[in-house]
Amino acid sequence: MKKTELDKYPFEIRTLTKEEGGGFLISYPDFNECISDGETIEEAMENGRDALKGLIQTLQELGKPIPKPYSADKYKEIDASGKFVLRLTKTLHSKLIKLAKKENVSMNFLAASLIAEGIGRKE
Repeated sequence: MKKTELDKYPFEIRTLTKEEGGGFLISYPDFNECISDGETIEEAMENGRDALKGLIQTLQELGKPIPKPYSADKYKEIDASGKFVLRLTKTLHSKLIKLAKKENVSMNFLAASLIAEGIGRKE
């Protein structure tokens, strides 16, 4: 399966506590058995994509069905561009810039990951 197809599957990222070993955990709502982790958000996403690819290959080899990304059906009726503007305080903006640099990711990627993590907690 191509990387672009794998990226269609929604994921959730959460911070692991020190007791859990630290870093970040990634999981895929469409695949209960598919989780991975990493020291950084980017590493967790890369490891998660590898785990998802392996799981899908195994399902194919076993002749098992592969679920479509739930977002394809769940949000079909919503006309979303995937882009919006958000105003922040200067302090929050500064903190996001510093954290993105620390994690070696873009601020856009970091913000999207943090939003996904927060939504995952609420669900």
